Amino acid sequence: MSGTGSASSTPRYLVLWDVDHTLIETRGAGRRFFEQAFQAATGRPLANRANISGRTELDIIRESLNVNGIEPNEDRVAEVATALVRQYEHGRDELADTGRALPGAREALQALGGDPAVFQTVLTGNLPEAARVKLEVFDLAKYLDLSSGAYGADHEERAALVAVARERAAARFGSGFDGHDTVLIGDTPGDVAAATATGARVIGVTTGKFDAAALRGADTVIGSLEEFSPNLIPPRR
Repeated sequence: MSGTGSASSTPRYLVLWDVDHTLIETRGAGRRFFEQAFQAATGRPLANRANISGRTELDIIRESLNVNGIEPNEDRVAEVATALVRQYEHGRDELADTGRALPGAREALQALGGDPAVFQTVLTGNLPEAARVKLEVFDLAKYLDLSSGAYGADHEERAALVAVARERAAARFGSGFDGHDTVLIGDTPGDVAAATATGARVIGVTTGKFDAAALRGADTVIGSLEEFSPNLIPPRR
């Protein structure tokens, strides 16, 4: 597959893409799916909302249960997660009609996909099944090795997901992607913090809720993926 490396060639850089507000927007469909899943799993409406920006799905589910007066035990969290995956699978057509791939996303993925020095996957707070649906619906999954990604089901802390992705990529290629050989691309301060905590580099994109000032600390900040260039990936010398 283009852009995902091969067993016979070891890429130099591991590029980890955030999904929501970096590659795609659900434009309200994701919120509806979460509301429907919460109601289906708990029998109660989602009356109070958790802060979701830059957080992992399991973390969001736990807080959503808690702020709605429901004990966020493991069984209940798993029930909501299962219901959410079901909503995404059943809601593919709605997501396609409502959401979109962000401008420049496909072109950016294609550009890196043609570079054998780059192995690209995802680092996202989404559950893996939900991330796959989102990327498949907008025809972006083919550019990414989703089996090597890191997801909200792997850990609640975003910074911990960097190690997960590195380990999976290293298991595939037999060597690691330490320090600046790992590059995160995302739209939240959480992406910047995760990179900083793990010695990775980060390209901030102001296509979400946060402006360039909020993404301070990123190695580079761009307004959208239409401004993306593969030349941003190698470290500055």
